[in-house]
Amino acid sequence: MFETDVLEIPQSARTGSLPAESSVRTLLRDVHERYRDLQEGSVADYIPVLAEADPDLFAVSLAEAAGPMHTAGDTSALFTIQSISKAFVLALVTDAIGHESVHEIVGVNNTGLPFNSVIALELNNGSPMNPMVNAGAIATTALMPGRDGAAKFEAIQEGLSAFAGRPLRIDETVLESESASNHRNRGIADLLTSYDRLRIPAQEALDAYTRQCSLLVSSDDLAVMGATLAAGGVNPRTGRRVVSAEVCRDTLAVLASCGMYERSGEWMFEIGLPAKSGVSGGIVAVAPGKGAVGVFSPPLDRAGNSVRGLRTCAYLSRALGLNLFASPSP
Repeated sequence: MFETDVLEIPQSARTGSLPAESSVRTLLRDVHERYRDLQEGSVADYIPVLAEADPDLFAVSLAEAAGPMHTAGDTSALFTIQSISKAFVLALVTDAIGHESVHEIVGVNNTGLPFNSVIALELNNGSPMNPMVNAGAIATTALMPGRDGAAKFEAIQEGLSAFAGRPLRIDETVLESESASNHRNRGIADLLTSYDRLRIPAQEALDAYTRQCSLLVSSDDLAVMGATLAAGGVNPRTGRRVVSAEVCRDTLAVLASCGMYERSGEWMFEIGLPAKSGVSGGIVAVAPGKGAVGVFSPPLDRAGNSVRGLRTCAYLSRALGLNLFASPSP
Protein backbone atom coordinates (compact mmCIF):
# COMPACT_ATOMS: atom_id res chain seq x y z
CA MET A 1 0.00 0.00 0.00
CA PHE A 2 1.01 3.59 -0.50
CA GLU A 3 2.26 5.45 2.56
CA THR A 4 -0.66 6.59 4.68
CA ASP A 5 1.11 9.43 6.48
CA VAL A 6 0.60 11.74 3.50
CA LEU A 7 -2.97 12.02 4.74
CA GLU A 8 -1.65 14.62 7.16
CA ILE A 9 -0.79 16.81 4.14
CA PRO A 10 -3.82 18.98 3.29
CA GLN A 11 -5.30 18.10 -0.09
CA SER A 12 -5.05 21.21 -2.25
CA ALA A 13 -7.01 21.55 -5.48
CA ARG A 14 -5.77 23.82 -8.26
CA THR A 15 -7.52 23.89 -11.60
CA GLY A 16 -5.18 26.41 -13.21
CA SER A 17 -1.53 27.12 -12.51
CA LEU A 18 0.90 25.91 -9.88
CA PRO A 19 1.58 27.91 -6.69
CA ALA A 20 4.27 30.59 -6.62
CA GLU A 21 7.77 29.40 -7.53
CA SER A 22 9.05 29.96 -3.99
CA SER A 23 6.37 27.63 -2.62
CA VAL A 24 7.21 24.93 -5.16
CA ARG A 25 10.93 25.13 -4.34
CA THR A 26 10.19 24.85 -0.62
CA LEU A 27 7.94 21.84 -1.11
CA LEU A 28 10.58 20.03 -3.19
CA ARG A 29 13.19 20.60 -0.48
CA ASP A 30 10.71 19.42 2.14
CA VAL A 31 9.79 16.22 0.33
CA HIS A 32 13.43 15.39 -0.35
CA GLU A 33 14.27 15.89 3.32
CA ARG A 34 11.26 13.79 4.33
CA TYR A 35 12.22 10.70 2.31
CA ARG A 36 15.97 10.82 1.69
CA ASP A 37 16.75 8.47 4.61
CA LEU A 38 13.92 6.02 3.84
CA GLN A 39 15.39 2.52 3.65
CA GLU A 40 12.70 0.44 1.97
CA GLY A 41 12.65 -1.47 -1.29
CA SER A 42 15.38 -3.23 -3.27
CA VAL A 43 17.28 -2.26 -6.41
CA ALA A 44 16.42 -4.25 -9.55
CA ASP A 45 18.68 -7.26 -10.06
CA TYR A 46 17.14 -9.19 -12.95
CA ILE A 47 19.26 -6.97 -15.20
CA PRO A 48 22.68 -7.60 -13.61
CA VAL A 49 24.18 -4.14 -14.07
CA LEU A 50 21.16 -2.44 -12.43
CA ALA A 51 21.96 -4.29 -9.21
CA GLU A 52 25.04 -2.06 -8.91
CA ALA A 53 22.96 1.12 -8.51
CA ASP A 54 23.57 3.27 -5.42
CA PRO A 55 20.40 2.90 -3.30
CA ASP A 56 21.02 6.26 -1.59
CA LEU A 57 20.65 8.33 -4.76
CA PHE A 58 17.48 10.43 -4.64
CA ALA A 59 16.52 13.27 -6.97
CA VAL A 60 13.31 15.26 -7.41
CA SER A 61 12.64 17.67 -10.29
CA LEU A 62 9.54 19.60 -11.27
CA ALA A 63 9.30 21.28 -14.67
CA GLU A 64 6.46 23.72 -15.17
CA ALA A 65 4.66 23.74 -18.51
CA ALA A 66 5.38 27.48 -18.57
CA GLY A 67 9.14 26.89 -18.31
CA PRO A 68 10.54 27.17 -14.75
CA MET A 69 12.40 24.17 -13.27
CA HIS A 70 12.66 23.30 -9.58
CA THR A 71 15.01 20.64 -8.19
CA ALA A 72 16.25 18.91 -5.04
CA GLY A 73 18.79 16.17 -4.41
CA ASP A 74 21.02 14.24 -6.80
CA THR A 75 19.67 15.73 -10.01
CA SER A 76 22.99 15.34 -11.85
CA ALA A 77 22.76 11.54 -11.54
CA LEU A 78 22.15 9.75 -14.85
CA PHE A 79 20.24 6.48 -15.15
CA THR A 80 18.68 4.49 -17.96
CA ILE A 81 15.15 5.44 -18.88
CA GLN A 82 13.94 1.83 -19.09
CA SER A 83 10.14 1.45 -19.29
CA ILE A 84 9.49 5.18 -19.02
CA SER A 85 10.54 5.27 -22.67
CA LYS A 86 7.30 3.43 -23.49
CA ALA A 87 5.22 6.54 -22.85
CA PHE A 88 7.19 8.76 -25.19
CA VAL A 89 7.60 6.17 -27.94
CA LEU A 90 3.82 5.73 -27.81
CA ALA A 91 3.46 9.48 -28.34
CA LEU A 92 5.88 9.45 -31.29
CA VAL A 93 4.19 6.47 -32.93
CA THR A 94 0.70 7.88 -32.41
CA ASP A 95 1.86 11.14 -33.96
CA ALA A 96 3.26 9.20 -36.93
CA ILE A 97 0.52 6.66 -37.69
CA GLY A 98 -2.57 7.95 -35.88
CA HIS A 99 -4.85 7.28 -32.95
CA GLU A 100 -6.93 4.56 -34.62
CA SER A 101 -3.99 2.48 -35.86
CA VAL A 102 -2.38 2.36 -32.43
CA HIS A 103 -5.70 1.40 -30.85
CA GLU A 104 -6.25 -1.38 -33.38
CA ILE A 105 -2.74 -2.88 -33.47
CA VAL A 106 -1.57 -2.47 -29.87
CA GLY A 107 -4.61 -1.68 -27.70
CA VAL A 108 -5.17 0.55 -24.70
CA ASN A 109 -6.61 -1.69 -21.97
CA ASN A 110 -4.86 -2.67 -18.73
CA THR A 111 -3.90 -6.34 -18.56
CA GLY A 112 -4.00 -6.46 -14.77
CA LEU A 113 -0.88 -8.63 -14.99
CA PRO A 114 2.85 -7.93 -14.55
CA PHE A 115 4.66 -5.84 -17.19
CA ASN A 116 6.53 -8.84 -18.63
CA SER A 117 3.62 -11.29 -18.67
CA VAL A 118 3.43 -13.81 -21.53
CA ILE A 119 0.06 -15.11 -20.32
CA ALA A 120 -1.63 -11.78 -21.13
CA LEU A 121 -0.73 -12.23 -24.81
CA GLU A 122 -2.10 -15.75 -24.99
CA LEU A 123 -5.29 -14.87 -23.12
CA ASN A 124 -6.07 -12.08 -25.56
CA ASN A 125 -5.42 -13.81 -28.90
CA GLY A 126 -2.05 -12.16 -29.37
CA SER A 127 -3.18 -8.62 -28.61
CA PRO A 128 -0.54 -6.81 -26.55
CA MET A 129 -3.46 -4.99 -24.84
CA ASN A 130 -1.59 -1.74 -24.14
CA PRO A 131 1.73 -0.02 -24.96
CA MET A 132 2.94 0.12 -21.35
CA VAL A 133 3.59 -3.62 -20.89
CA ASN A 134 6.60 -5.15 -22.63
CA ALA A 135 4.61 -6.92 -25.33
CA GLY A 136 2.79 -3.72 -26.27
CA ALA A 137 5.97 -1.67 -26.08
CA ILE A 138 7.85 -4.00 -28.44
CA ALA A 139 4.91 -3.89 -30.86
CA THR A 140 4.78 -0.09 -30.58
CA THR A 141 8.51 0.23 -31.25
CA ALA A 142 8.06 -1.89 -34.37
CA LEU A 143 5.44 0.63 -35.62
CA MET A 144 7.92 3.52 -35.56
CA PRO A 145 8.68 4.85 -39.06
CA GLY A 146 11.87 3.35 -40.53
CA ARG A 147 12.84 0.61 -42.96
CA ASP A 148 14.38 -1.64 -40.30
CA GLY A 149 15.09 -1.85 -36.58
CA ALA A 150 18.17 0.36 -36.77
CA ALA A 151 16.29 3.14 -38.57
CA LYS A 152 13.39 2.86 -36.14
CA PHE A 153 15.72 3.23 -33.17
CA GLU A 154 17.42 6.23 -34.78
CA ALA A 155 14.00 7.90 -35.07
CA ILE A 156 13.19 6.97 -31.46
CA GLN A 157 16.47 8.38 -30.14
CA GLU A 158 15.88 11.61 -32.04
CA GLY A 159 12.29 11.82 -30.79
CA LEU A 160 13.09 11.15 -27.14
CA SER A 161 15.91 13.69 -27.34
CA ALA A 162 13.39 16.22 -28.62
CA PHE A 163 11.17 15.46 -25.62
CA ALA A 164 14.13 15.96 -23.25
CA GLY A 165 15.40 19.07 -25.04
CA ARG A 166 18.91 17.69 -25.34
CA PRO A 167 20.67 14.77 -27.11
CA LEU A 168 20.26 11.47 -25.26
CA ARG A 169 22.91 8.75 -25.53
CA ILE A 170 22.95 5.03 -24.80
CA ASP A 171 24.57 3.47 -21.76
CA GLU A 172 26.46 0.74 -23.61
CA THR A 173 27.13 -1.25 -20.42
CA VAL A 174 23.43 -1.45 -19.59
CA LEU A 175 22.59 -2.28 -23.21
CA GLU A 176 25.03 -5.18 -23.18
CA SER A 177 23.73 -6.44 -19.83
CA GLU A 178 20.08 -6.23 -20.90
CA SER A 179 20.74 -7.83 -24.27
CA ALA A 180 22.40 -10.79 -22.57
CA SER A 181 19.60 -11.31 -20.03
CA ASN A 182 16.34 -10.43 -21.83
CA HIS A 183 15.25 -14.03 -22.38
CA ARG A 184 11.59 -13.36 -21.54
CA ASN A 185 11.41 -10.41 -23.92
CA ARG A 186 12.83 -12.61 -26.68
CA GLY A 187 10.01 -15.04 -26.08
CA ILE A 188 7.47 -12.20 -26.10
CA ALA A 189 8.84 -10.87 -29.42
CA ASP A 190 8.67 -14.33 -30.99
CA LEU A 191 5.12 -14.79 -29.72
CA LEU A 192 4.13 -11.42 -31.19
CA THR A 193 5.54 -12.57 -34.53
CA SER A 194 3.46 -15.74 -34.36
CA TYR A 195 0.36 -13.56 -34.03
CA ASP A 196 1.51 -11.29 -36.90
CA ARG A 197 1.82 -8.25 -34.62
CA LEU A 198 5.30 -7.12 -35.71
CA ARG A 199 6.14 -5.38 -38.99
CA ILE A 200 9.85 -6.24 -38.79
CA PRO A 201 11.75 -9.36 -37.66
CA ALA A 202 11.39 -10.09 -33.95
CA GLN A 203 15.09 -9.66 -33.19
CA GLU A 204 15.19 -6.25 -34.87
CA ALA A 205 12.16 -5.06 -32.91
CA LEU A 206 13.61 -6.38 -29.65
CA ASP A 207 17.00 -4.78 -30.30
CA ALA A 208 15.41 -1.39 -31.00
CA TYR A 209 13.30 -1.69 -27.84
CA THR A 210 16.28 -2.67 -25.69
CA ARG A 211 18.26 0.27 -27.06
CA GLN A 212 15.48 2.75 -26.27
CA CYS A 213 15.38 1.45 -22.68
CA SER A 214 19.15 2.00 -22.40
CA LEU A 215 19.07 5.74 -23.07
CA LEU A 216 20.49 7.82 -20.22
CA VAL A 217 18.37 10.51 -18.54
CA SER A 218 18.27 12.54 -15.33
CA SER A 219 15.32 13.49 -13.15
CA ASP A 220 15.43 16.89 -14.86
CA ASP A 221 15.08 15.18 -18.25
CA LEU A 222 12.07 13.19 -17.06
CA ALA A 223 10.42 16.34 -15.72
CA VAL A 224 10.96 18.19 -19.02
CA MET A 225 9.72 15.22 -21.05
CA GLY A 226 6.60 15.00 -18.91
CA ALA A 227 6.09 18.76 -19.02
CA THR A 228 6.16 18.55 -22.83
CA LEU A 229 3.11 16.26 -22.61
CA ALA A 230 1.56 18.61 -20.03
CA ALA A 231 2.07 21.57 -22.37
CA GLY A 232 0.28 19.98 -25.32
CA GLY A 233 3.43 18.76 -27.04
CA VAL A 234 5.60 21.90 -26.84
CA ASN A 235 8.90 21.43 -25.01
CA PRO A 236 9.15 24.10 -22.27
CA ARG A 237 12.97 23.99 -22.44
CA THR A 238 13.34 24.52 -26.21
CA GLY A 239 9.96 25.88 -27.33
CA ARG A 240 9.87 23.19 -30.03
CA ARG A 241 6.67 21.31 -30.82
CA VAL A 242 7.44 17.60 -30.50
CA VAL A 243 3.97 16.04 -30.95
CA SER A 244 0.43 17.34 -31.30
CA ALA A 245 -1.88 18.23 -28.41
CA GLU A 246 -4.19 15.38 -29.45
CA VAL A 247 -1.32 12.90 -29.14
CA CYS A 248 -0.54 14.21 -25.64
CA ARG A 249 -4.15 13.63 -24.64
CA ASP A 250 -4.05 10.04 -25.95
CA THR A 251 -0.72 9.32 -24.26
CA LEU A 252 -1.83 10.68 -20.89
CA ALA A 253 -5.05 8.67 -21.07
CA VAL A 254 -3.04 5.45 -21.51
CA LEU A 255 -0.69 6.42 -18.68
CA ALA A 256 -3.64 7.08 -16.38
CA SER A 257 -4.98 3.55 -16.86
CA CYS A 258 -1.82 1.51 -17.47
CA GLY A 259 1.32 3.49 -16.61
CA MET A 260 1.97 1.94 -13.20
CA TYR A 261 1.28 -1.65 -14.26
CA GLU A 262 -0.93 -3.69 -11.95
CA ARG A 263 -0.86 -0.85 -9.40
CA SER A 264 -2.32 1.69 -11.85
CA GLY A 265 -5.75 1.71 -10.25
CA GLU A 266 -4.31 2.17 -6.77
CA TRP A 267 -2.00 4.92 -8.08
CA MET A 268 -4.91 6.87 -9.57
CA PHE A 269 -6.99 6.34 -6.43
CA GLU A 270 -4.24 7.67 -4.16
CA ILE A 271 -2.33 10.14 -6.35
CA GLY A 272 -4.56 10.98 -9.31
CA LEU A 273 -1.94 11.69 -12.00
CA PRO A 274 -0.96 10.00 -15.28
CA ALA A 275 2.47 8.50 -14.61
CA LYS A 276 5.09 6.02 -15.77
CA SER A 277 7.80 4.18 -13.86
CA GLY A 278 10.97 2.31 -14.80
CA VAL A 279 12.98 -0.38 -13.04
CA SER A 280 16.10 1.79 -12.80
CA GLY A 281 14.15 3.87 -10.24
CA GLY A 282 12.65 6.66 -12.30
CA ILE A 283 9.07 7.94 -12.25
CA VAL A 284 7.50 10.71 -14.29
CA ALA A 285 4.09 12.05 -13.21
CA VAL A 286 2.24 14.56 -15.37
CA ALA A 287 -0.23 17.28 -14.36
CA PRO A 288 -1.86 18.37 -17.65
CA GLY A 289 -1.53 22.10 -18.26
CA LYS A 290 0.70 22.54 -15.19
CA GLY A 291 3.90 20.53 -15.51
CA ALA A 292 5.52 17.26 -14.49
CA VAL A 293 7.48 15.67 -11.67
CA GLY A 294 10.56 13.55 -12.38
CA VAL A 295 11.89 11.41 -9.53
CA PHE A 296 14.88 9.07 -9.35
CA SER A 297 15.57 6.62 -6.52
CA PRO A 298 16.69 3.04 -7.30
CA PRO A 299 15.05 0.94 -4.50
CA LEU A 300 11.80 -0.55 -5.84
CA ASP A 301 8.67 -2.13 -4.43
CA ARG A 302 7.50 -5.58 -5.56
CA ALA A 303 5.70 -4.12 -8.59
CA GLY A 304 8.91 -2.47 -9.82
CA ASN A 305 8.10 1.10 -8.80
CA SER A 306 10.51 3.39 -6.91
CA VAL A 307 9.53 3.47 -3.22
CA ARG A 308 10.78 7.01 -2.62
CA GLY A 309 9.33 8.00 -5.99
CA LEU A 310 5.85 6.76 -5.08
CA ARG A 311 5.84 8.62 -1.80
CA THR A 312 7.29 11.78 -3.30
CA CYS A 313 4.58 11.88 -5.94
CA ALA A 314 1.88 11.23 -3.34
CA TYR A 315 3.19 14.11 -1.22
CA LEU A 316 3.50 16.59 -4.09
CA SER A 317 0.14 15.64 -5.55
CA ARG A 318 -1.57 16.65 -2.32
CA ALA A 319 0.59 19.63 -1.43
CA LEU A 320 0.58 21.19 -4.90
CA GLY A 321 -3.01 20.36 -5.80
CA LEU A 322 -2.04 18.18 -8.77
CA ASN A 323 -4.61 15.40 -8.30
CA LEU A 324 -6.94 15.43 -11.33
CA PHE A 325 -9.89 14.35 -9.19
CA ALA A 326 -9.52 16.76 -6.27
CA SER A 327 -12.01 19.60 -5.84
CA PRO A 328 -11.72 22.68 -3.62
CA SER A 329 -13.37 22.33 -0.23
CA PRO A 330 -16.53 24.47 0.05
